[in-house]
Amino acid sequence: MELLLALFVVALIAGWVDAIGGGGGLLSIPALLWAGFTPLEALATNKLQASFGSSTATLNYTRHGLVDVKGQKLTIALTFLGAVCGTLLVQQIDASVLEKAIPVLLMAFALYFLFSPKISDVDQQQSVSPLTFALGVGFTVGFYDGFFGPGAGTFFTMGYVALLGYGLPKATGNTKLLNFTSNITSLLFFALSGHIVWLAGLVMGVG
Repeated sequence: MELLLALFVVALIAGWVDAIGGGGGLLSIPALLWAGFTPLEALATNKLQASFGSSTATLNYTRHGLVDVKGQKLTIALTFLGAVCGTLLVQQIDASVLEKAIPVLLMAFALYFLFSPKISDVDQQQSVSPLTFALGVGFTVGFYDGFFGPGAGTFFTMGYVALLGYGLPKATGNTKLLNFTSNITSLLFFALSGHIVWLAGLVMGVG
């Protein structure tokens, strides 16, 4: 019970971080590893709690008119495909390799977010076509989210700002839609492989 309560609190904070900009996995995955989960169990269970957060955030941003579902169909499809590929690939990697790789990846992305440039709130000029964006950002970040995940929302947002010229509120809203797509896709394939610790994931999902 104490462990579940601790994971709930971590998920509460991580969900707040994710709803704003992304990077909550930098908190939740280390917490799951600290709790004694295997690397695949940590990644899979994190997808369950992240699906709760991304779905809630998507609904809230949609209500405020900041999500363009129709305009993102191609990007959604390629994000789905990328997440499938990433989730299937990570399950083929030896657990001992993941145990060594995950802390390094977590530290690298934490440093990246610490020193990354600020993003403007104002819409700017679009620099690529929707197809290029869908391939370069949707599939690529979707793959990363399926394979590992922390910070995927930030990468989606930066893609919207840098390549499509979206201001931060609009970029964040559409990011949540892609985040939910990659999370729910990865969750499905992790569930089929039996790596999710459902009780912990559901408790964290409530957070």
